Formats: sequence, structure tokens, C-alpha cells
Amino acid sequence: MADADTPGTAPAPNGRSDWRPRSDGELIWAHATSRSRYSALCDLGLRLRTMRPDLQLLITVETDRFGPLPQLLNGCDHIVGLDSDFRNAARAFLDHWRPDLCLWAGADLLPGLIAAARAGGLPMILLDIGETDFRARRRAWFPDLVRRCLNGFDVILTSSESTATTLRRMGVTAPRIDVTDRLRNSATPPPCSDEELADVTKEISSRPVWLAAHLRTDEFDAVLFAHRAALRLLHRLLLVVVTEAESGADDMRDRLTGQRLRSIDWDTGETIDDNTQVVLSRDADNLGLWYRVAPLTLMASSLSPGATGRNPLTAAALGSAVLYGPYVEHHVEAYAHLAAAGAARAVRDGDALANAVIQLAAPDHAAAMALAGWEVITEGAAMTDKLVDLILDNLDRRQVQNAPA
Repeated sequence: MADADTPGTAPAPNGRSDWRPRSDGELIWAHATSRSRYSALCDLGLRLRTMRPDLQLLITVETDRFGPLPQLLNGCDHIVGLDSDFRNAARAFLDHWRPDLCLWAGADLLPGLIAAARAGGLPMILLDIGETDFRARRRAWFPDLVRRCLNGFDVILTSSESTATTLRRMGVTAPRIDVTDRLRNSATPPPCSDEELADVTKEISSRPVWLAAHLRTDEFDAVLFAHRAALRLLHRLLLVVVTEAESGADDMRDRLTGQRLRSIDWDTGETIDDNTQVVLSRDADNLGLWYRVAPLTLMASSLSPGATGRNPLTAAALGSAVLYGPYVEHHVEAYAHLAAAGAARAVRDGDALANAVIQLAAPDHAAAMALAGWEVITEGAAMTDKLVDLILDNLDRRQVQNAPA
């Protein structure tokens, strides 16, 4: 999942002075109607950037719905809060950003902005529409307005055939109404050196391993408690810790020494031996390696109040069963989906974490969860692939149309 970076552009739909300059090159404008959709669109941006490195992604949200702007996540270049749907505000927005394509995720529509985009000839795709989005009571007041909005889109992607039927009965005549899966966070696994993976696998040999990824300072005690408890039954258990960027790895090393846990500092080139009990790293770039090595991962930044969670799908995509704490506000849907499939398990504290580590250290248990996680990842791949192809086709077509004669 896209990871938190820095705050985005301040909400200013009526004041272009607060918007960042629009860079040269292609720009996709995506509108998110929920936080889960916002996160999923950021992940889509990461995927698109692997094929079009210079592509920019701008995401808009309604300030009335979101309140303070969400954090700018990897994959998203700009975030803008919209607090007006009047014609002048819509034109100012479109004139400043000059998007090449609009993706609208969810059925909370802004008629003024959609009409202005349509009038400007902008290709428009509406996605992640379900049956509950168009219940009769939700559209009873202004059926003609809703219909006009929906007919402004070139493509509508619904989550069921019944939703597509409902749209047609409403008089929606969009050129394409297709049935796809819901929009979900995708997984873009980080790379890993094959040579390094082979070396680490050899060093670890047959030892059981678990990983604490994105560990915050206020989670150190719970994880060390769990590891010490698990070591009483699993004497060769190895813990790999990758700390959160702002957390103090040196403090973690001091705590390990104080608890007489033998540790190495991976970032300084120390190597794992039979006596190593904890591997410590500050570099999140190493997670591509450790997700592949560890059959069990605690997705930290989730155990203490104030945490908001990290995207668990990358770990699941690389074959690791997932544990997580109760504070995953930014990724609730992804965790719920994995948990429902049996690929993830919630833990509330160090005791629960220790019990889960001991139980899932058994290879067959972790393997069953990992398989369930892989099925979740592949389940949404068809939707993502279809959407990426649709976006790229539209961008290619627009390039040809705008090419000098």
C-alpha cells in the first residue's frame, strides 16, 4: 500500500494561488469519495508509474466529506480539497490542472465539475459503483440530474450485473457499462536481489522467522515481550525488525541489549549466525527481502493509539501471513478483506502477539494463511489490469489526437 509521505496541497478550489504548479507531461485526475478509495487510487498511481514514469496523479476529495486532507501517499503527486461545485470553481480547477483523463471512484457525484469536464472533452471513467450507490431513495429527489451526470462518463465500471441493469433502467446511456470487481488496494511488491535472498536464506537455514515491519518506538516493548515469550518454546526463533522511519533504531538496540537478546545491525553489514536472535534494520527498502524470507509478518504501526496502519497487501503478495494491531484506520478495508479470507489475524497486545507467533510458527499454519492471502491478491488483479489497460488506451488515444498535424 502506498505509504504516508507528506501533507498535500491545501484545499483551495476557488484560489489557484494555493495550488502547486501543473508540471509538463500527462496528468490523471482521480476523485476519491472515501478514504479506502483514496488509498486504492494511490496504489493505482504506483502501478501506472511503472509503465509511464513521468505520469502525474492528482486526487481530489470533498472537504465536507473528508475534513482535513488525508496524507499524501506514494503514487499520488497532488491532493486537492474541493469545497465548491459552482461553475467558476470547476472551470478554474480544470483550467489550472488541464488533466488528460478523469477517474471518478464512487457514486457521490459533483454535477458542476462533471459537466465542466464533459464540456471540455475530457475522457471520463466512473468506477467502483455498487447496487447500494443507486438505491431509489438516494436518487428520488433529482433523477434527471443524476442521469445527466452518469451520462457524462465514457465508461462506467460496476461491481455487479444487477447494478448495470439498474443504471440502464435509469436511462443511463454511457457508451460502455462493464461489470468488474470492486476497487481495492493493490500490491506492488518491492524488488529484492536474488543473490542477497539466497545468501540470507542460507544463513537462516531452517530456523523459524517472523518479521515486525514499520515498527514504531511505542511498539518496541510489545514486540520484544512477544519474542521473549515465544523463545521459551521456539529456541531458534529469529525476529527481524524494520523500524518506522521516525523511530529510534538505536533505542531499540539498547533495549535489546538490556533484555539480553543477541542482535545484529543489518544496515552496517553484520551477518546472521546461529546465536542471532534479532535482526535490526532502519531501511524500509529491505522489506522486499524480509517479506520473502519471513513466513509471518506483524504489520506494525498498528499496535498503539495514534497509529493508522500500513498496507498489508505487499506482505501477503510475497507469501507472508499477516498479523496486525487494532489501529489500522487508513487500511481498514484491506485488513478486513485479508482477515475474512483467513490470511490475516488481529492481535491487541504483546500477549496476543506472542500466542499468535507461537501458533503460526508451525509451517503448515502460516502456509495456509499465506495461500489465502495470495488468493486475495490475485482476486483483484483482473480489475486492476483491466483498469490500467483502459487508462493507457485513453492516454494513447489522447496523445494521437493532440499530436501536431
